[in-house]
Amino acid sequence: MEALNFLIHTVFTLYLMVMLLRFWLQLVRADFYNPFSQFIVKVTNPVVLPLRRVLPSLGKLDTATLLLAYLIATAKLIVLQFVFMPSVHIGHSFILGGLLLMKETLSLIFWVLLIRAIMSWFSQGRNPMEYVFQQLTEPFLAPIRRILPPMGGLDLSVLVALIALKFIEILLGGFFRGL
Repeated sequence: MEALNFLIHTVFTLYLMVMLLRFWLQLVRADFYNPFSQFIVKVTNPVVLPLRRVLPSLGKLDTATLLLAYLIATAKLIVLQFVFMPSVHIGHSFILGGLLLMKETLSLIFWVLLIRAIMSWFSQGRNPMEYVFQQLTEPFLAPIRRILPPMGGLDLSVLVALIALKFIEILLGGFFRGL
């Protein structure tokens, strides 16, 4: 049963992360000709494009992708209930789906910031993934850089952002417990 639990969590979480990345890429108007962006678009197009015909975007907000991310989070909870629990509470799953979506969004932001920081240590600046990660994280890091003075060539904005994310996660910990 542990193997099945792992498989369900992994498959749903990975696709949810890809869907959230697509939403985030569109929100910050990232370069869609980048190979990383193209991968995200190609993986999510089969489910996003049909829903977009019915549910249009609201300005920069891609409502179809956001709705699909929410439905994936909710479906994950429902599938886990069907497999591992004697009773299924679908109504609760729709509420918890929103919380799971928030939790996974914070987790995705954390990992993208961390990967960007690690890549900056080794990269020569010509990596297409690094460019997309810069586009994704700059809206978080630029305000911190305006407040935080330069520290002898060290960019501590990523560290401050990671601490802030962890603070938010702990603050919302009661809601996320058990997800």
